Amino acid sequence: MRRWSELTPDEQLRIREEYQRVLDREPRTCDMDEKVARFTEWLAERDIIFSADEISRKSR
Repeated sequence: MRRWSELTPDEQLRIREEYQRVLDREPRTCDMDEKVARFTEWLAERDIIFSADEISRKSR
């Protein structure tokens, strides 16, 4: 398994684009914990480890 942070920016983009197609067919949620849980589970099925710690938090 690879950590999300070990993927190249191009790999991350490709995966996010693929996941967006999945999201378009799933029930929507505003709950950030649910979003992270769903993404983490989806990535695990693809041998990628992801945690909420890897979410970029930009200050304003």
